[in-house]
Amino acid sequence: MASATPQGANLLYGLRKSTKFSKGFGALLPQAYRKFWNEWKNQQPAAVHYVPKEGMFQREDFTGLVTPVQNVPIPLIDPPEAHEGIWGGEAIIKGFQKRTPYKRRVPHFWVPVLRRSVVHSRVLNDHMAVTVTDRTLEQIHDHHGFDHYLLKTPACDLRSMLAIKLKKKILEELAAGCPKLAAEPTKQQECLREYACYLEQFTPEEIEWYGLTYGEAILKMRTMTEDSEAQMPQKILFRQQLIEQLKAAGIREAQDGSDDEALKGIKDSSSSWLSKLSFKPKNW
Repeated sequence: MASATPQGANLLYGLRKSTKFSKGFGALLPQAYRKFWNEWKNQQPAAVHYVPKEGMFQREDFTGLVTPVQNVPIPLIDPPEAHEGIWGGEAIIKGFQKRTPYKRRVPHFWVPVLRRSVVHSRVLNDHMAVTVTDRTLEQIHDHHGFDHYLLKTPACDLRSMLAIKLKKKILEELAAGCPKLAAEPTKQQECLREYACYLEQFTPEEIEWYGLTYGEAILKMRTMTEDSEAQMPQKILFRQQLIEQLKAAGIREAQDGSDDEALKGIKDSSSSWLSKLSFKPKNW
């Protein structure tokens, strides 16, 4: 049966939704940034505020009723303050709370307990005072250090632009050979041996685009495009290439005169240099 639309079989599974990477400068973004975007926005984060159940079905102990297992993530709210600290994957939960059996439920916000703490980065050789949660400190201890925690945790679990920017800075520092530890060669070599394994997961281009927001990536792509368009026009390049080819062929007009005079002389004496190029025009 003939399709009723020009798209034909492409509409078999419905229309494709327009995404950030389907038009404009978003379509020009490299695969290196799209890899980070998938890690940050599309990858499923680890369960923090609920305990996921294993298997496909579960049986109630009292009634014996069998129901399918549904691990539905709890919607989380990331306020601007969450990106100024490192909350360890925690966020604000909005819901309802019934405080007494005889009253209606009321809206309620569950906010993680925040505290000010100091973390140390061996690669950056710096101490930083940041706002963290108890889970953040537990994750740092479980990963045996702040650098290991950032490098091992994907962007979707960090959830904080501060943590993602610090991870990008650590990767750039490792790729450069830890120049901030140049005054201590022994410590520098120890850090390179301990953390260099994380560079195997990234290419230099992926490190360059890692940790950028969509707006920052578009601005970077626009700057690169404008710089490439600001190069010398193609007609001037072709003209210089023609002059070089004529000089290589031994054309007297191209060797003696300037570029404009050479081109003018070439037009006037086309028959002379065409013969030198072993090209004989046909008689039309």
